[in-house]
Amino acid sequence: MATQQIKKIINWLSPIISFLLIIGVWEFLVRAFSVPQYLLPTPSAIAVDFSNSIGSLLFHAGVTFWEAFLGFLIANILGILTAIAFAHSKTLEKSLYPFAIALKTTPIVAMAPLLILWFGNGIFSKVAAAALISFFPSIVNTVKGLKNVDVEALDLFKSISASKWHIFSKLRFPTALPYIFSALKISTSLAIVGAIVGEFVGSNKGIGFVILISSYHLEIVKMFSAIIAAALTGIIFFWVVSFIEKRIIFWTDIED
Repeated sequence: MATQQIKKIINWLSPIISFLLIIGVWEFLVRAFSVPQYLLPTPSAIAVDFSNSIGSLLFHAGVTFWEAFLGFLIANILGILTAIAFAHSKTLEKSLYPFAIALKTTPIVAMAPLLILWFGNGIFSKVAAAALISFFPSIVNTVKGLKNVDVEALDLFKSISASKWHIFSKLRFPTALPYIFSALKISTSLAIVGAIVGEFVGSNKGIGFVILISSYHLEIVKMFSAIIAAALTGIIFFWVVSFIEKRIIFWTDIED
């Protein structure tokens, strides 16, 4: 018990110590070499600006999170349904899977202007960007999970004349859940990136808008504050999905 508690304390302290060490080295090097603030600001300057702009950053981060969440939701619902169809039809998988790969290999930056043209400057274009970039991991992981069924367990279900629905609901889907949640956790950060890229192309609010305007005015400290806000939004999103995963997949011992 004592050893486990020590391990837990170390697991909590390790990222904190690493973070403080990186911040300390960063602060020291910028001051030691007199690096101009417009090239690389000190962490202390960023912290001051972040605290002074917290209200505005929370608003813009909230906008970006909502766009990312809607895109995340749409992408993973469609991705899981498509993967289920692929897992039950090899013909459908061979016919449509190349299109999913093509969609993945097309940079979202190249797609963003088209999304603005199709959906306008409002929230829909950002949601579409977040959904497009999050779609592929959901398909790939879910298909892999649905196919990664224990052969003996599958033979047992077939031996008792289990229906396709029972095989899916009692065997394939529970087996695929860890893979699905792995895709969901990947999609959290991708959805944030997609929403921000959409905001770069056309927006008047959101973290991407703040980063873009700050770069135009060479407000590098504010830009770093916005980047940190985006990173924190992604981390919180990831933690929420991880928390849900641990509550749903209770039969496995998963350590993130």
